Amino acid sequence: SEDDDDDDDDDDDNPAMLQSAALIKLIVSVLKDVIISTDYGTTYERMNDKVGYKTVLSYLYICPKNKRKIMLLTDPEFESSVLVSTDEGSSFQKYRLSFYVLSLLFHPSEEDWALAYSHDQKLYSSVDFGRKWQLIHEHVTPSRFYWSVSGLDKEPDLVHMEAHTHDGDVQYVTCRAQMCSETNRIFPFRGFIDISSLVVQDDYIFIQVPTSGRATYYVSYKREPFIQIKLPKYSLPKDLHIVSTDEKQVFAAVQEWNQNDTYNLYLSDSRGIYFTLAMENVRTTRGLAGNQMLDLYEVAGIKGMLIANRRQDNQVKTYITYNKGRDWRLLQAPPTDLEGNDIHCVLPFCSLHLQLQTSENPYLPGTISTKGSAPGVIVATGNIGAELSYNNVGMFISSDAGNSWRAIFEEEHNVWFLDSGGALVAVRQPSVPTKHLWISFDEGRQWTQHSFSSVPLFVDGVVVEAGAENHILTFFGHFSHRSEWQLFKIDYKSVFSGRCTEEDYQTWHLHNQGEPCVMGQKQIYMKRRPGNYCMLGKDYSRILSAESCICRAHDFECDYGYERRGDGNCRPAFWFNPSSLWRVCSHGQNYLNSTGYRKVVLNNCTKGVKETYTARKQLCPHRAPKGLTLTTKDGKLTANLATNVSFLVHLDEGDSLRTNVQLDFGDGTAVSYSNLSWIEEGIKHVYKAAGIFRVTALAENTLGYDSTTLFLHVICPVEHVQLLAPFVVIRNKEVNITALVLPSHPRTVTYFWWLGNNSEPVITLDGSVSYSFPSEGFHSITVQVSSANVILQDSKIIAVRGFFKSLLLSFSPNLDELNPDIPEWRQDVATVIKTVTDFPEDQLLVAVFPGIPTAAELFLLPHKNQSEGRKRSEEQLERTSDIIVTALNQNLVEFELKPGIYINDIVPAPAPLVDSSPRHSSSAMLMLLSVVFLGLAVFLIYKFKRIYCHFSFLLVFNSEKAWSEQIYSYTSIIKDRYISILYISEIKDRNIFSLYN
Repeated sequence: SEDDDDDDDDDDDNPAMLQSAALIKLIVSVLKDVIISTDYGTTYERMNDKVGYKTVLSYLYICPKNKRKIMLLTDPEFESSVLVSTDEGSSFQKYRLSFYVLSLLFHPSEEDWALAYSHDQKLYSSVDFGRKWQLIHEHVTPSRFYWSVSGLDKEPDLVHMEAHTHDGDVQYVTCRAQMCSETNRIFPFRGFIDISSLVVQDDYIFIQVPTSGRATYYVSYKREPFIQIKLPKYSLPKDLHIVSTDEKQVFAAVQEWNQNDTYNLYLSDSRGIYFTLAMENVRTTRGLAGNQMLDLYEVAGIKGMLIANRRQDNQVKTYITYNKGRDWRLLQAPPTDLEGNDIHCVLPFCSLHLQLQTSENPYLPGTISTKGSAPGVIVATGNIGAELSYNNVGMFISSDAGNSWRAIFEEEHNVWFLDSGGALVAVRQPSVPTKHLWISFDEGRQWTQHSFSSVPLFVDGVVVEAGAENHILTFFGHFSHRSEWQLFKIDYKSVFSGRCTEEDYQTWHLHNQGEPCVMGQKQIYMKRRPGNYCMLGKDYSRILSAESCICRAHDFECDYGYERRGDGNCRPAFWFNPSSLWRVCSHGQNYLNSTGYRKVVLNNCTKGVKETYTARKQLCPHRAPKGLTLTTKDGKLTANLATNVSFLVHLDEGDSLRTNVQLDFGDGTAVSYSNLSWIEEGIKHVYKAAGIFRVTALAENTLGYDSTTLFLHVICPVEHVQLLAPFVVIRNKEVNITALVLPSHPRTVTYFWWLGNNSEPVITLDGSVSYSFPSEGFHSITVQVSSANVILQDSKIIAVRGFFKSLLLSFSPNLDELNPDIPEWRQDVATVIKTVTDFPEDQLLVAVFPGIPTAAELFLLPHKNQSEGRKRSEEQLERTSDIIVTALNQNLVEFELKPGIYINDIVPAPAPLVDSSPRHSSSAMLMLLSVVFLGLAVFLIYKFKRIYCHFSFLLVFNSEKAWSEQIYSYTSIIKDRYISILYISEIKDRNIFSLYN
């Protein structure tokens, strides 16, 4: 479909119609058949021999700049190829593809340039009309890629896209189509954006930035730096859609925090930054694909004119505006029905309501239709009453831009504009079969019926050849749901008497309920006189004249931060301080002091109240800094270690050019700037250590100062956690449990301790916790460590008894040669040792220590809950210990680690009995502190990967005699290792700790 040059608002290129200056060809693709007509649908020719009889096609594309060029895509289930024609389908060349094409996007001005989006989210470019393709970028968001905009982007082959990083974040990326290596990519917005938020449209680029709990939107006007969009303070949007940007401002639909099935309509200034409310609670409907569709319609051919359905008091009513939402009113119902009977419908209790849905079928019009070449003519489905209803609907038409309406059909019809809007064709909706169509040449006042089929047809769509000398309609549909497609060619040229002359036209004045000034000017149009059957043609002029009007109040809307009150005046909202507009300007400079009003964008009025309502230039006052705020650019209070953090400093009041700003990052570094203009893009800093940092900003000038503080958590994901706890503990005695975290970053890790059978964890910021187990048995303990969205855990089983006996073991050097020093190996060796000692499994535990040389500790446990015969049980443990020590000393205990390799040189070193009595309290401490030193050894192994290990054994005795008796037995174990001895002596019931190295 090709129409007038300025008629781009409602006439999209139809993919089933090809048009050039000399020839029109109609191509129909049905499964694997391609059929072409070169005589406007009179005859058709199959093209299977040109594309291959076995070729199964999936999509057909026509180059919008040169409609002689066609691309056919094959069905990827059979093959992945593209067929290219440069002669309107007379011949095709086939090219293999290495990817499956999901969609194509042609360049707006270069006919051979195209972008292809693949099934695996890759974006490709071609500069030779599909013959060769080059990869641009991987992991691109569907439908979020755009060609450059002429006059705004420097390079015509620039591509805007939304791409994903390897970490799953989303970025806005630009690069040239054939030069998009990593070094050639540009990131116009520094930081990550929300998925599917990039919109490149006309003069504007929009993105949404991920923030915690609240959406933040940014706009770039004419490729300037991004600026945060300013909605009213408490709009708190849940969702935002860009409705249009084609009239030098942005129409945005915002769903606010308290809305579910309605949106508020906002209009921006020309830069798309400051938005003001145009209408509340605009209704939405669900499309066939489940997408939400806004009940808002821009009338083609008349700027500033919109129609919207608004929900109010549980009713939906239709409103119309002629000044871009500054004023709205209800639609006046027709005075009579189709039979000429009077309709008693009095505003505001009764009015006309219209359905405003656009069609999801490209070959059928929506429930409302207008055309830029037919200004003032509106055809829509609707009803008359107190609210919008889908019962008792009919078709209505307005010839004077919505001021008055007439009923034209009692049932729903699809209506097409022909002859540049000079004729209307109507057909019943596809749900009802028909063999008639109706044509009107006087804007719907009279209709003539014509039969196009002898059998009623379900009309699936109509292809309209518009804007050229030929006047042809092609109907396609089916007689029944099981029948094949039927094509009907209708040539309506013969009904015209010839081309229109000046005598065939009359003037029409655009008005709003008699007010001749619409959008600040008086507009006079040329229309064909009713009853004349002449052809308008493509080149006739519609606007005869446009004269500017004197500015009046309705030419101005409320400025940002102002609201219209009951008396019609704009006053500041409760949250807005008008002085905020000059708070950060510099002394001696000028700022625009708002009057509370701004002229409606594209309004052409002059003089009158323009000077009264227009913002005035005033000198900036000199003020002390006030209202200093400090945030990160992404709005988060966390940052990853060794990454750039951007801090934003904002000042509500003060001289921006004469206020010194200092920023202390809290890690020993600070920066200072002489004025705020240097830091508009943010202050960057890289932290080299994890932790919580106090970041302080200070703004100061000759009149005073202000300061603010931010606490930033610099985090680093944990890689390893090890739970350090004794293997055996005494019942009802507090024991220390420690989690060793690597790498170690204090104050940024949260610990969750699951102890015993507790249903809730103990949560700490410290890596250790004290706990006493009330009952004997085997208890499970688990620690979970959370840091930087990473959670790791480790678990252990602890034996709880009233008393126990332990032996320290060392092994022959050949065991060290086979020791990989990993937890699994130590567990397996411990199991083997338990097996060869031939002792009841529930009364024997073996713990192999980390490191080289290999050492272990053997625990002898009494029977569970053995309260009677305590002395006998202790004696039994002592006897068992002596037996094991004797057997080990005589090399009677051995095990085979590998075929032919036996471990039999196991050296024991007995330790005193450990129980819950006071005289053995220091022995219990032995177990605890030994584990702590063991954890330190593990850290050394992890940190330095050293071949040898420095072990520290902590020996605790009750007296010097015990020390002298036991030190020799430990000497055989210590050998070449270092030893740290903690000597505890009890003096006057107080423990004095002396450290001997």
